[in-house]
Amino acid sequence: MIRPVKRQDIQAIVDIYNHYVENTAITFEEKSINANDMLARIEIVTQGNLPWLVIEQGNNILGYAYATPWKARSAYRYSVETTVYLAPKEQGKGLGTELYQALLTELKLKSIHTAIGGITLPNPASIALHEKLGMTKVAHFHQVGYKFNQWLDTGYWQLTFNQDT
Repeated sequence: MIRPVKRQDIQAIVDIYNHYVENTAITFEEKSINANDMLARIEIVTQGNLPWLVIEQGNNILGYAYATPWKARSAYRYSVETTVYLAPKEQGKGLGTELYQALLTELKLKSIHTAIGGITLPNPASIALHEKLGMTKVAHFHQVGYKFNQWLDTGYWQLTFNQDT
């Protein structure tokens, strides 16, 4: 089931996210965060009228997705950056596709015009997910992040919804 985030989901979201912080270069964050940090991030997203969704089975949170404003200037108000994380043991089951599709549907309902997904490179699985959803690569930045004693590239994939603002 995919639904909007609730306060009781926060610790599960923190646990999922901190796995990526501590063990991967998927996020450029280098220090684990706590529930208060995550609550503040969720509140910024939801108070900005953007979606933060979770996918759950039973009472277990399997992953989450959300969108943040692409940039702060008002002319960017119809563009967002998308983010999706799954619990490590839930990867490869199609849940990321399901969750991302639900996020994109919510964004269309909110009259968002452009969704942009950032990917630490290389990451063939994430590239495949974004392209499966119709996103196209629009940028590649070389050596813009430094984590785990290595320089990392990022790429950006974009989906423009065909709708008027």
